[in-house]
Amino acid sequence: MTSELTHLAAGSDLVEPVAGGVQLVTAALAGIALIVVLITIAKLHPFLALIFGALTVGVVAGENVGDVLASFSSGFGSTAASVGILIALGAMFAKLLADSGGADEIVDTIVGHASPRALPWAMALVGAIIGLPMFFEIGLVLLMPVIYLVARRSQLSLITVGIPALAGLSAMHGFVPPHPGPVAAISLLNADLGVTLALGVLVAIPTIVVAGPLFGKLAGRWVVLEVPDRFDSPDTMGNTDATATGSGDGGTATTTETRTRPSFAITMFSVLLPVALMMGKALVDIFVDDESQLLRQTFDILGQPLMALLIAVVVGMFTLGGGARMTRDQIVKSIESSLPPVAGIILIVAAGGGFKQVLVDTGIGTLLAEWAKQANLSVVLLAWVLAVLIRLATGSATVATITASSLMLGLVEGMSPGQVSLVVLAVGAGSLFFSHVNDAGFWLVKEYFGMSVGQTIKSWSLMETALSVAGLVVVLLLGLVI
Repeated sequence: MTSELTHLAAGSDLVEPVAGGVQLVTAALAGIALIVVLITIAKLHPFLALIFGALTVGVVAGENVGDVLASFSSGFGSTAASVGILIALGAMFAKLLADSGGADEIVDTIVGHASPRALPWAMALVGAIIGLPMFFEIGLVLLMPVIYLVARRSQLSLITVGIPALAGLSAMHGFVPPHPGPVAAISLLNADLGVTLALGVLVAIPTIVVAGPLFGKLAGRWVVLEVPDRFDSPDTMGNTDATATGSGDGGTATTTETRTRPSFAITMFSVLLPVALMMGKALVDIFVDDESQLLRQTFDILGQPLMALLIAVVVGMFTLGGGARMTRDQIVKSIESSLPPVAGIILIVAAGGGFKQVLVDTGIGTLLAEWAKQANLSVVLLAWVLAVLIRLATGSATVATITASSLMLGLVEGMSPGQVSLVVLAVGAGSLFFSHVNDAGFWLVKEYFGMSVGQTIKSWSLMETALSVAGLVVVLLLGLVI
């Protein structure tokens, strides 16, 4: 099976190293170190940091500056074309889900039918479903009023209720497309999106259980908090006509005007439609050998990531927008407002593609592949370690995913689609490891929960570490049978 994303032109073949091993390793380390310094110390935007890092790699490796710029531009354009469109379409759908009240319908339906004992598990399920189409920050803003109210009404610890929801959100962000990190890794490593999506969900389920309800029960004993009154309102939850939504740029949550919501069934259909189409194509590719069969041809088109997400957005206009009785102007405004917040993410991911292409064209991938084979290292474990180190250094899960994937390109040559997908998921697991003070998500969680830095480390940071380690363990177990 071929990748469901556009293959990066020069990324599929190993190239001869342009310099000796020591010089190439020095070039790669210098480029990564510069990116880390520019992001963490100089506070430069990752988009610019990746450009300077790519130039450093090429120059130190002995390449002509013009050739380095050409490599960067090629990788940037290919990645923007394949990944940027998916991120934009995913943002459109997520904004429709939030503005229509569909996200609130999912939350209220699941939480409303859970007993006090089952509430942490219900919150983990809510976090996973909301996290499937939504970026972490937007999902967090959307769920915080619900976390407050559920904790207050159930008399459970705020951490016991909140950590499972955060685990669901974060796991989807790290393992499952169409989130920027997994989509970028899939594109950079030429993995099959449908296979990765299916395996990502399979990895996410036990990982969320471990880092969510189970760890949340322990963390609730370590960190005891009063429920903040930031969103206190009689209509925050429980009134089916009131919707609490997050702003498109990850700002504070607001309560919208009274509006009819789409039903739970219609909302779930809308959320799962693109997932079903992409996973359906992966299954048809496996079980239907004849490429001339109508079923195979149909899913080859409908299961393409771009087509699946485009269908989801169009269908969502009618099922979500129509179900909420939104006017045409409101639907158009909702879609338009979804794009500015993700422009920076698209630029970062595309710049990561350019950085990757510079690494490829220097031959560092070929060199690492040869060394790994000689040392008999596990490619999956190496991918996780690289992502962990870059995550700890930069605080950015997306930068960690892009950089680690770029270094792994030569090592996945000749692997089966399933094995390449496991490498993608290992990178995703590593990118979640121990969020701390250099991660914007750390401060977002700290402020919303009203915790000290120490409390945030004992709850949120350790939860992210549990997600990362549990995810790696599940990936390694799957590697025994794939």
